[in-house]
Amino acid sequence: MDNRTLLKTGIVGTAVAAVCCTTPIFVILLSALGLSAWAGWLDYVLLPALFVFVGVTIYALRRRCAEVAGCDVGAGQKRKR
Repeated sequence: MDNRTLLKTGIVGTAVAAVCCTTPIFVILLSALGLSAWAGWLDYVLLPALFVFVGVTIYALRRRCAEVAGCDVGAGQKRKR
């Protein structure tokens, strides 16, 4: 996955997870669909998803900065010849 796609995925995922965590939009949507019993389990899914997407965003930004600086991104890995 290239840096641009990775960064977009991280930012969009973080935004969606943050909006769903901090606002009752997802709960209203679930209740409109008749699935409001699942609302109690949302924290077990949305908070880890938020942390994962924040991690993906940080990873993509670090990778992007390393490429701009001219550093070898995979410096710690063995290369096949």
